[in-house]
Amino acid sequence: MILLQYLFLPTCLVLAAFLIVFGKRKSRNKRSNLPPGPPKLPIIGNLHQLGKPPHRSLHRLAMKYGPIMYLQLGKVPTIVVSSAAMAKEVMKTHDLVLANRPQIFSAKHLFYNCTDMAFSPYGTYWRHIRKICILELLSVRRVQSFSHVRKEEVARLVHRVAESCPGTINLSKLLALYTNNVLCRSAFGRDFSAGGDYDKHGFQSMLEEFQELLAGFSIGDFFPSLEFVHSLTGMKARLQHAFKRFDRLFDEILSEHSNESKATEAHKDIVDVLIDIEKNGYGDMPLTRPNIKALLLDFFTGGTDTTFTVLDWAMTELVMKPKAMEKAQVELRSVIGERKYVQETDLHQLPYLKAIIKEVFRLHPPAPMLVPRESMEDITIDGYCIPAKTRFFVNAWSIGHDPQSWVDPETFLPERFLDSTIDFKGQDFELIPFGAGRRSCPAITFGNASIEIALAQLLHSFDWQLPPGVQPQDLDMDEAYGSTMHRIENLIVVGKPRFT
Repeated sequence: MILLQYLFLPTCLVLAAFLIVFGKRKSRNKRSNLPPGPPKLPIIGNLHQLGKPPHRSLHRLAMKYGPIMYLQLGKVPTIVVSSAAMAKEVMKTHDLVLANRPQIFSAKHLFYNCTDMAFSPYGTYWRHIRKICILELLSVRRVQSFSHVRKEEVARLVHRVAESCPGTINLSKLLALYTNNVLCRSAFGRDFSAGGDYDKHGFQSMLEEFQELLAGFSIGDFFPSLEFVHSLTGMKARLQHAFKRFDRLFDEILSEHSNESKATEAHKDIVDVLIDIEKNGYGDMPLTRPNIKALLLDFFTGGTDTTFTVLDWAMTELVMKPKAMEKAQVELRSVIGERKYVQETDLHQLPYLKAIIKEVFRLHPPAPMLVPRESMEDITIDGYCIPAKTRFFVNAWSIGHDPQSWVDPETFLPERFLDSTIDFKGQDFELIPFGAGRRSCPAITFGNASIEIALAQLLHSFDWQLPPGVQPQDLDMDEAYGSTMHRIENLIVVGKPRFT
């Protein structure tokens, strides 16, 4: 017996040594088959290489290491893709395997434990709410039912601009008010700009705080065991405060709608539809009050800042490129003539205007880093073996600036789209401001309708230029650091009305 013990012990030690060596070799082989990436530091990995703004720092790394790149962000294995071909692999070829969302610390606290559509994990619940959004809330028919809202808010925008003439105009502020009003009236049936409610609720500060918190560095996202640190830094308290502000607002709106008489189908806003679903059911899964609030937060934050960002960048680029603006105005005025107001039925006759919007989406995608995905099983992309639970980032900004896809990519040139079939609706991976595949944004039609009519009307009703003494090169083009990419500085311009 003792002899057997002596024989068994060395055997176990040899076997253990073999397994350790084999395991290390296997791990090394597995690691060597990951995509290339920059060297990493102990513990933090490549976190130190995420500069501000992240989409630009990751773009610079991709220029060195390639369109599919591996990073170790703390404890999180991460893949960054920066070309149309790699984006197609992620969002089409492997769309189902990569349809999950990682549980982001800030999103869990802001979006009712990630029960919204953008951050909800892939599964039965997500499929249920996406079906509601596509068929009931954001269908073409529903978006068309809000046309009177867009018409009235565009007229108010024109009136506000005209009131500021002939002096300088803070156009960014007026565009923010327009986009907030369109969203609030379509979603909530309320005009918050009337009676000082816009300032009373502090919409702009709420949005700015929200965007900063959602995009900010969260140590718990990269080191899950250290989430408790957010209680010490004040991050968790800020998240809870922002959440409570939105929660109180939604409680007020839902209470108002519950006490109002039932709206007709043609005049239902998004809250009306959601309350009907809550009461009457939709399929086999109930929609709870917190679920409704989570969806409303998606609409409120995604439907305001994104639209504003595109309009603000479009007008900024056009005042810097007077020839492009003149070309758009010639097209508009040849179609609209002396009518004061552009109609939505006119928009299909304005290819250059649509080209301008596509070019803004390419150069300045409102969400430069699309919402991250997470692999649900091992996959192979471009010959690289990538394990399950790897986080994937698609750098839409980098793809829009890729010289492999675009000639002279740093130049604002709407003409590149006039003879091109490339669109931004998720089928052409060179231009993916709304993403693609299962996790694409379903609000494309709603957002684009608000953008096209406002931009067309501003260019039709006014001649625009920079204030006296200000040259295009004087404009600060720095981007705000947040989940969307608007300019830090407001756009100050001079508008000359065409109609008295």
